[in-house]
Amino acid sequence: MSRKNKHQKNQKGKGTTLANQADRYVLYEKAVQCVEAEIDMVDETFQSLRSRTARILREDFCGTANTSCEWVQRRDDNQAYAVDLDKKVIRWGEKHNIAKLNDDAASRIHLLNDDVLTVDVPPADMVLAMNFSYQIFKTRSQLRNYFGQVYTALVGDGVFFLDAFGGYETYREMEEETEHDDFTYVWDQARYQPVTGNILCYIHFTFPDGSKINRAFAYDWRLWTLPELQELLTEAGFARTQVYWEGTERKSGEGDGVYT
Repeated sequence: MSRKNKHQKNQKGKGTTLANQADRYVLYEKAVQCVEAEIDMVDETFQSLRSRTARILREDFCGTANTSCEWVQRRDDNQAYAVDLDKKVIRWGEKHNIAKLNDDAASRIHLLNDDVLTVDVPPADMVLAMNFSYQIFKTRSQLRNYFGQVYTALVGDGVFFLDAFGGYETYREMEEETEHDDFTYVWDQARYQPVTGNILCYIHFTFPDGSKINRAFAYDWRLWTLPELQELLTEAGFARTQVYWEGTERKSGEGDGVYT
């Protein structure tokens, strides 16, 4: 055995694999989020719909509050209320994201370890529920209750933004890999139950040294369809819903990031 191989073996024995050194929240932000594009989309759409500029944003299920941090940096009078029940991820976001902001921007983001169903914050121009997080509510009454809470939390001409995923592959049990510079992101649709509409998904991360973070994140959701979402939003009080559909790149068949 060469010296190099001995060293690699010893390093593995000490637990210093790439997986052990990685931070799952950093990986998530790199693999799943593009907060710059997300804020561009909601900011421009709000301006187009309301002919004014949004100032106050509420980010539900905020996780690391990465989106809220991007929002408060866009304009000097922007404010964000970032809400999540998970105290661990809230603390991580405070340490790793909010701490990077200048004092003025940091003072305009309000990080709340609270329940989106009961949180009490000033009326918002926009409420965001991104990355399909609202699908944690599995019954019509639960989801309608959440939508109703959002409706009352908005200013008179406020806008609620949420994303959805679908298509025939959504109902398949499958894994999809996306390569990044120093890791591979694996989206795992582990189980779908057609009778209930419930879906169980995981995120895994694999690394060039063969190590892996298995089930870095787990999602036990109900897969809501667009017609169901629109019906429940109407029942909750919203006068109008608008669906923005992502375009498709001709060569790859993948989404092009343009929503119309």
